[in-house]
Amino acid sequence: GGRCRGHRIRRAEERAEELRNKIVDQCERLQFHSASIARYVAEVLPGKNQRAVSTASAARELVIQRLGVVRSLCESEEQRLLEQVHGEEERAHQSILTQRVHWTEALQKLDAIRTNLVGMLTHLDDLQLIQKEQEIFERTEEAEGILDPQESDKLNFNEKCIRSPLLTQLWVTAVLGSLSGTEDVRIDERTVSPFLQLSDDRRTLTFNAKKSKACADAPERFDHWPNALAATPFQAGLHTWMVNVQNSCAYKVGVALGQLPRKGSGSDSRLGHNTFSWVFSRYDQEFRFSHDGQHEPLGLLRCPTQLGVLLDLQAQELLFYEPASGTVLHAHHVPFSGPLFPVFAVADQTISIIR
Repeated sequence: GGRCRGHRIRRAEERAEELRNKIVDQCERLQFHSASIARYVAEVLPGKNQRAVSTASAARELVIQRLGVVRSLCESEEQRLLEQVHGEEERAHQSILTQRVHWTEALQKLDAIRTNLVGMLTHLDDLQLIQKEQEIFERTEEAEGILDPQESDKLNFNEKCIRSPLLTQLWVTAVLGSLSGTEDVRIDERTVSPFLQLSDDRRTLTFNAKKSKACADAPERFDHWPNALAATPFQAGLHTWMVNVQNSCAYKVGVALGQLPRKGSGSDSRLGHNTFSWVFSRYDQEFRFSHDGQHEPLGLLRCPTQLGVLLDLQAQELLFYEPASGTVLHAHHVPFSGPLFPVFAVADQTISIIR
Protein backbone atom coordinates (compact mmCIF):
# COMPACT_ATOMS: atom_id res chain seq x y z
CA GLY A 1 0.00 0.00 0.00
CA GLY A 2 2.89 2.35 0.81
CA ARG A 3 4.49 1.67 -2.57
CA CYS A 4 1.26 2.50 -4.40
CA ARG A 5 0.89 5.69 -2.48
CA GLY A 6 4.48 6.65 -3.27
CA HIS A 7 3.88 5.89 -6.96
CA ARG A 8 0.78 8.08 -7.02
CA ILE A 9 2.67 10.90 -5.32
CA ARG A 10 5.50 10.69 -7.87
CA ARG A 11 2.97 10.68 -10.70
CA ALA A 12 1.28 13.70 -9.24
CA GLU A 13 4.59 15.51 -8.81
CA GLU A 14 5.56 14.69 -12.43
CA ARG A 15 2.17 15.87 -13.69
CA ALA A 16 2.44 19.05 -11.66
CA GLU A 17 5.93 19.63 -13.07
CA GLU A 18 4.62 19.19 -16.62
CA LEU A 19 1.88 21.71 -15.91
CA ARG A 20 4.37 24.13 -14.43
CA ASN A 21 6.53 23.82 -17.57
CA LYS A 22 3.48 24.34 -19.81
CA ILE A 23 2.47 27.39 -17.80
CA VAL A 24 6.00 28.76 -18.10
CA ASP A 25 5.98 28.12 -21.87
CA GLN A 26 2.54 29.68 -22.18
CA CYS A 27 3.64 32.71 -20.18
CA GLU A 28 6.67 33.11 -22.45
CA ARG A 29 4.46 32.87 -25.54
CA LEU A 30 2.01 35.35 -24.06
CA GLN A 31 4.90 37.67 -23.29
CA PHE A 32 6.15 37.42 -26.88
CA HIS A 33 2.60 37.84 -28.16
CA SER A 34 2.05 40.88 -25.95
CA ALA A 35 5.38 42.33 -27.04
CA SER A 36 4.38 41.81 -30.70
CA ILE A 37 1.00 43.49 -30.15
CA ALA A 38 2.67 46.32 -28.24
CA ARG A 39 5.10 46.87 -31.12
CA TYR A 40 2.19 46.77 -33.59
CA VAL A 41 0.28 49.37 -31.53
CA ALA A 42 3.36 51.51 -30.88
CA GLU A 43 5.03 51.29 -34.28
CA VAL A 44 2.85 49.83 -37.07
CA LEU A 45 -0.49 51.53 -36.36
CA PRO A 46 0.98 55.05 -36.17
CA GLY A 47 2.70 54.39 -39.49
CA LYS A 48 -0.52 53.03 -40.97
CA ASN A 49 -2.40 56.06 -39.68
CA GLN A 50 0.18 58.40 -41.16
CA ARG A 51 0.06 56.60 -44.50
CA ALA A 52 -3.78 56.65 -44.47
CA VAL A 53 -3.75 60.39 -43.80
CA SER A 54 -1.14 60.90 -46.50
CA THR A 55 -2.95 58.68 -49.05
CA ALA A 56 -6.31 60.31 -48.29
CA SER A 57 -4.74 63.73 -48.75
CA ALA A 58 -3.23 62.67 -52.08
CA ALA A 59 -6.57 61.17 -53.17
CA ARG A 60 -8.36 64.36 -52.16
CA GLU A 61 -5.89 66.45 -54.12
CA LEU A 62 -6.25 64.15 -57.13
CA VAL A 63 -10.06 64.49 -57.07
CA ILE A 64 -9.81 68.28 -56.75
CA GLN A 65 -7.14 68.47 -59.45
CA ARG A 66 -9.02 66.27 -61.93
CA LEU A 67 -12.35 67.95 -61.32
CA GLY A 68 -10.54 71.27 -61.63
CA VAL A 69 -9.29 70.21 -65.05
CA VAL A 70 -12.81 69.08 -66.03
CA ARG A 71 -14.30 72.31 -64.63
CA SER A 72 -11.74 74.41 -66.46
CA LEU A 73 -12.39 72.51 -69.68
CA CYS A 74 -16.16 72.90 -69.21
CA GLU A 75 -15.83 76.62 -68.53
CA SER A 76 -13.61 77.03 -71.59
CA GLU A 77 -16.05 75.06 -73.75
CA GLU A 78 -18.97 77.02 -72.32
CA GLN A 79 -17.27 80.30 -73.17
CA ARG A 80 -16.38 79.09 -76.67
CA LEU A 81 -19.91 77.87 -77.41
CA LEU A 82 -21.57 80.98 -75.97
CA GLU A 83 -19.26 83.13 -78.11
CA GLN A 84 -20.27 81.08 -81.14
CA VAL A 85 -23.94 81.52 -80.24
CA HIS A 86 -23.41 85.28 -79.88
CA GLY A 87 -21.50 85.43 -83.17
CA GLU A 88 -24.15 83.42 -84.99
CA GLU A 89 -26.90 85.58 -83.49
CA GLU A 90 -25.09 88.73 -84.63
CA ARG A 91 -24.56 87.29 -88.12
CA ALA A 92 -28.25 86.37 -88.46
CA HIS A 93 -29.25 89.78 -87.08
CA GLN A 94 -27.00 91.61 -89.57
CA SER A 95 -28.31 89.50 -92.44
CA ILE A 96 -31.87 90.34 -91.44
CA LEU A 97 -31.02 94.07 -91.17
CA THR A 98 -29.36 93.97 -94.60
CA GLN A 99 -32.42 92.27 -96.05
CA ARG A 100 -34.69 94.80 -94.35
CA VAL A 101 -32.75 97.71 -95.91
CA HIS A 102 -32.70 96.01 -99.32
CA TRP A 103 -36.41 95.23 -99.39
CA THR A 104 -37.35 98.61 -97.95
CA GLU A 105 -35.48 100.24 -100.84
CA ALA A 106 -37.16 97.81 -103.24
CA LEU A 107 -40.59 98.77 -101.84
CA GLN A 108 -39.76 102.47 -102.25
CA LYS A 109 -38.59 101.88 -105.81
CA LEU A 110 -41.72 99.86 -106.67
CA ASP A 111 -43.90 102.53 -105.10
CA ALA A 112 -42.15 105.26 -107.12
CA ILE A 113 -42.53 103.25 -110.35
CA ARG A 114 -46.21 102.59 -109.62
CA THR A 115 -46.83 106.28 -108.78
CA ASN A 116 -45.12 107.28 -112.04
CA LEU A 117 -47.14 104.79 -114.10
CA VAL A 118 -50.42 105.80 -112.42
CA GLY A 119 -49.52 109.45 -113.11
CA MET A 120 -49.01 108.68 -116.82
CA LEU A 121 -52.27 106.76 -116.94
CA THR A 122 -54.15 109.59 -115.27
CA HIS A 123 -52.68 112.70 -116.89
CA LEU A 124 -51.53 111.73 -120.39
CA ASP A 125 -53.71 111.52 -123.48
CA ASP A 126 -53.34 108.81 -126.10
CA LEU A 127 -50.68 110.58 -128.12
CA GLN A 128 -48.65 111.42 -125.06
CA LEU A 129 -48.91 107.78 -123.85
CA ILE A 130 -47.59 106.57 -127.21
CA GLN A 131 -44.71 109.04 -126.95
CA LYS A 132 -43.93 107.67 -123.43
CA GLU A 133 -44.02 104.02 -124.58
CA GLN A 134 -40.23 103.54 -124.23
CA GLU A 135 -40.24 105.05 -120.75
CA ILE A 136 -43.21 102.87 -119.77
CA PHE A 137 -41.33 99.80 -121.04
CA GLU A 138 -38.20 100.75 -119.09
CA ARG A 139 -40.17 101.39 -115.92
CA THR A 140 -42.02 98.08 -116.27
CA GLU A 141 -38.78 96.21 -116.94
CA GLU A 142 -37.18 97.85 -113.90
CA ALA A 143 -40.12 96.74 -111.70
CA GLU A 144 -40.01 93.20 -113.06
CA GLY A 145 -36.29 93.11 -112.23
CA ILE A 146 -37.17 93.34 -108.54
CA LEU A 147 -37.77 89.69 -107.67
CA ASP A 148 -39.82 88.28 -104.82
CA PRO A 149 -38.01 87.55 -101.52
CA GLN A 150 -36.68 83.99 -101.31
CA GLU A 151 -36.19 81.87 -98.21
CA SER A 152 -32.53 81.78 -97.23
CA ASP A 153 -30.65 79.88 -94.52
CA LYS A 154 -28.56 83.02 -94.02
CA LEU A 155 -31.57 84.59 -92.31
CA ASN A 156 -31.92 81.74 -89.82
CA PHE A 157 -29.94 81.05 -86.67
CA ASN A 158 -27.73 78.04 -87.38
CA GLU A 159 -28.13 75.67 -84.41
CA LYS A 160 -25.12 73.68 -85.58
CA CYS A 161 -22.94 76.35 -83.99
CA ILE A 162 -23.45 74.67 -80.60
CA ARG A 163 -22.54 71.17 -81.78
CA SER A 164 -19.71 69.98 -79.55
CA PRO A 165 -18.48 66.37 -79.23
CA LEU A 166 -17.10 67.26 -75.80
CA LEU A 167 -20.40 68.71 -74.56
CA THR A 168 -22.34 65.78 -76.02
CA GLN A 169 -20.08 63.22 -74.33
CA LEU A 170 -20.18 65.01 -70.97
CA TRP A 171 -23.94 65.40 -71.20
CA VAL A 172 -24.49 61.72 -72.05
CA THR A 173 -22.22 60.65 -69.19
CA ALA A 174 -24.14 62.89 -66.77
CA VAL A 175 -27.55 61.75 -68.04
CA LEU A 176 -26.67 58.04 -67.87
CA GLY A 177 -25.31 58.55 -64.38
CA SER A 178 -28.49 60.24 -63.18
CA LEU A 179 -31.14 58.03 -64.78
CA SER A 180 -32.65 55.40 -62.51
CA GLY A 181 -32.82 52.82 -65.29
CA THR A 182 -33.63 52.12 -68.92
CA GLU A 183 -37.08 52.03 -70.48
CA ASP A 184 -39.07 48.81 -70.40
CA VAL A 185 -39.31 48.51 -74.19
CA ARG A 186 -41.40 45.61 -75.50
CA ILE A 187 -41.95 44.67 -79.14
CA ASP A 188 -45.43 44.83 -80.66
CA GLU A 189 -46.00 41.27 -81.86
CA ARG A 190 -48.45 42.51 -84.51
CA THR A 191 -45.60 44.29 -86.34
CA VAL A 192 -43.07 41.43 -86.34
CA SER A 193 -41.92 40.31 -89.78
CA PRO A 194 -42.60 36.68 -90.73
CA PHE A 195 -38.82 36.31 -91.06
CA LEU A 196 -38.45 36.97 -87.33
CA GLN A 197 -39.33 34.99 -84.24
CA LEU A 198 -40.33 36.92 -81.11
CA SER A 199 -39.59 35.58 -77.62
CA ASP A 200 -42.32 35.13 -75.01
CA ASP A 201 -41.14 38.20 -73.07
CA ARG A 202 -41.31 40.23 -76.33
CA ARG A 203 -37.71 41.43 -75.99
CA THR A 204 -35.75 39.07 -78.28
CA LEU A 205 -35.89 38.84 -82.08
CA THR A 206 -34.37 35.87 -83.91
CA PHE A 207 -33.89 35.84 -87.68
CA ASN A 208 -35.17 32.93 -89.75
CA ALA A 209 -34.34 32.86 -93.46
CA LYS A 210 -37.47 30.81 -94.10
CA LYS A 211 -40.66 32.84 -94.01
CA SER A 212 -42.99 31.71 -91.26
CA LYS A 213 -46.46 30.67 -92.33
CA ALA A 214 -47.76 30.89 -88.77
CA CYS A 215 -47.86 34.70 -88.83
CA ALA A 216 -51.28 35.96 -89.81
CA ASP A 217 -51.04 38.96 -92.10
CA ALA A 218 -52.18 42.24 -90.55
CA PRO A 219 -51.99 45.94 -91.49
CA GLU A 220 -49.35 46.52 -88.79
CA ARG A 221 -47.05 43.65 -89.84
CA PHE A 222 -43.92 44.14 -91.98
CA ASP A 223 -44.32 41.58 -94.75
CA HIS A 224 -40.89 41.76 -96.45
CA TRP A 225 -38.09 43.43 -94.48
CA PRO A 226 -37.14 41.74 -91.15
CA ASN A 227 -38.41 44.65 -89.04
CA ALA A 228 -40.37 45.11 -85.82
CA LEU A 229 -41.68 48.13 -83.89
CA ALA A 230 -41.97 48.62 -80.15
CA ALA A 231 -45.44 48.56 -78.67
CA THR A 232 -45.34 52.07 -77.16
CA PRO A 233 -44.12 55.34 -78.73
CA PHE A 234 -42.33 58.18 -76.96
CA GLN A 235 -43.93 61.61 -77.29
CA ALA A 236 -41.91 63.82 -74.92
CA GLY A 237 -39.03 63.78 -72.47
CA LEU A 238 -35.79 61.84 -72.20
CA HIS A 239 -35.64 58.09 -72.87
CA THR A 240 -32.92 55.45 -73.12
CA TRP A 241 -32.92 51.74 -73.89
CA MET A 242 -30.23 49.15 -74.59
CA VAL A 243 -29.96 46.24 -77.01
CA ASN A 244 -27.70 43.21 -76.81
CA VAL A 245 -26.22 42.89 -80.32
CA GLN A 246 -23.17 40.69 -79.68
CA ASN A 247 -24.62 37.65 -81.50
CA SER A 248 -25.59 39.43 -84.72
CA CYS A 249 -23.53 40.71 -87.65
CA ALA A 250 -26.54 42.26 -89.42
CA TYR A 251 -28.98 44.44 -87.50
CA LYS A 252 -30.58 47.88 -87.29
CA VAL A 253 -31.60 49.74 -84.14
CA GLY A 254 -33.21 53.18 -83.94
CA VAL A 255 -36.53 55.01 -84.02
CA ALA A 256 -39.35 55.41 -86.50
CA LEU A 257 -42.57 57.32 -86.93
CA GLY A 258 -45.82 55.39 -86.73
CA GLN A 259 -46.52 56.26 -90.39
CA LEU A 260 -43.66 53.98 -91.50
CA PRO A 261 -45.13 51.76 -94.27
CA ARG A 262 -45.18 48.04 -93.50
CA LYS A 263 -45.76 46.40 -96.86
CA GLY A 264 -43.60 45.61 -99.88
CA SER A 265 -39.90 45.42 -100.69
CA GLY A 266 -39.45 49.10 -101.56
CA SER A 267 -37.48 51.75 -99.72
CA ASP A 268 -40.62 53.08 -98.01
CA SER A 269 -40.62 50.18 -95.55
CA ARG A 270 -36.85 49.62 -95.41
CA LEU A 271 -35.34 51.10 -92.25
CA GLY A 272 -33.05 54.07 -92.90
CA HIS A 273 -34.12 54.39 -96.54
CA ASN A 274 -37.06 56.76 -95.99
CA THR A 275 -38.12 59.89 -94.12
CA PHE A 276 -39.87 57.85 -91.44
CA SER A 277 -36.88 56.09 -89.81
CA TRP A 278 -33.48 56.85 -88.24
CA VAL A 279 -31.24 53.84 -87.53
CA PHE A 280 -27.80 52.69 -86.48
CA SER A 281 -26.91 49.62 -88.54
CA ARG A 282 -24.28 46.93 -88.80
CA TYR A 283 -23.55 44.70 -91.76
CA ASP A 284 -20.54 42.47 -91.18
CA GLN A 285 -17.75 44.91 -90.18
CA GLU A 286 -19.47 48.04 -91.56
CA PHE A 287 -21.34 50.41 -89.27
CA ARG A 288 -23.37 53.41 -90.36
CA PHE A 289 -26.19 55.80 -89.49
CA SER A 290 -29.01 55.93 -92.03
CA HIS A 291 -31.98 58.20 -92.70
CA ASP A 292 -33.93 58.93 -95.90
CA GLY A 293 -31.48 56.92 -98.01
CA GLN A 294 -28.48 58.90 -96.74
CA HIS A 295 -25.87 56.64 -95.13
CA GLU A 296 -23.12 58.02 -92.91
CA PRO A 297 -20.24 55.55 -92.29
CA LEU A 298 -19.18 55.24 -88.65
CA GLY A 299 -15.54 54.42 -87.94
CA LEU A 300 -15.89 52.18 -84.90
CA LEU A 301 -12.69 50.67 -83.51
CA ARG A 302 -14.49 47.56 -82.25
CA CYS A 303 -17.83 45.85 -82.57
CA PRO A 304 -20.10 46.81 -79.66
CA THR A 305 -21.65 43.94 -77.74
CA GLN A 306 -24.38 46.25 -76.48
CA LEU A 307 -25.90 49.31 -78.11
CA GLY A 308 -27.58 52.10 -76.18
CA VAL A 309 -30.11 54.55 -77.61
CA LEU A 310 -30.73 57.94 -75.99
CA LEU A 311 -33.68 59.96 -77.27
CA ASP A 312 -34.06 63.57 -76.09
CA LEU A 313 -37.35 64.81 -77.53
CA GLN A 314 -37.05 68.24 -75.93
CA ALA A 315 -33.74 68.89 -77.72
CA GLN A 316 -34.88 66.83 -80.75
CA GLU A 317 -31.73 64.72 -80.58
CA LEU A 318 -31.05 61.01 -81.10
CA LEU A 319 -27.81 59.46 -79.81
CA PHE A 320 -26.32 56.00 -79.98
CA TYR A 321 -23.76 55.03 -77.34
CA GLU A 322 -21.78 52.10 -75.97
CA PRO A 323 -23.21 51.30 -72.50
CA ALA A 324 -19.98 49.81 -71.09
CA SER A 325 -17.95 52.99 -71.60
CA GLY A 326 -20.65 55.61 -72.20
CA THR A 327 -18.88 56.51 -75.45
CA VAL A 328 -21.12 58.32 -77.95
CA LEU A 329 -21.03 56.45 -81.27
CA HIS A 330 -23.22 58.89 -83.20
CA ALA A 331 -25.43 61.90 -82.52
CA HIS A 332 -28.20 63.13 -84.83
CA HIS A 333 -30.07 66.40 -84.34
CA VAL A 334 -33.23 67.03 -86.35
CA PRO A 335 -36.85 68.06 -85.65
CA PHE A 336 -39.09 64.99 -85.39
CA SER A 337 -42.61 65.38 -86.75
CA GLY A 338 -44.40 63.07 -84.34
CA PRO A 339 -44.21 60.38 -81.63
CA LEU A 340 -41.33 57.93 -82.14
CA PHE A 341 -41.31 54.15 -81.76
CA PRO A 342 -38.15 52.19 -81.00
CA VAL A 343 -37.55 50.10 -84.12
CA PHE A 344 -35.48 46.98 -84.78
CA ALA A 345 -34.33 44.81 -87.67
CA VAL A 346 -32.15 41.70 -87.66
CA ALA A 347 -30.94 39.58 -90.57
CA ASP A 348 -28.43 37.42 -88.68
CA GLN A 349 -28.89 35.44 -85.46
CA THR A 350 -30.46 37.30 -82.53
CA ILE A 351 -30.75 40.71 -80.85
CA SER A 352 -32.36 41.35 -77.44
CA ILE A 353 -33.65 44.39 -75.59
CA ILE A 354 -31.89 44.58 -72.22
CA ARG A 355 -33.98 45.37 -69.18
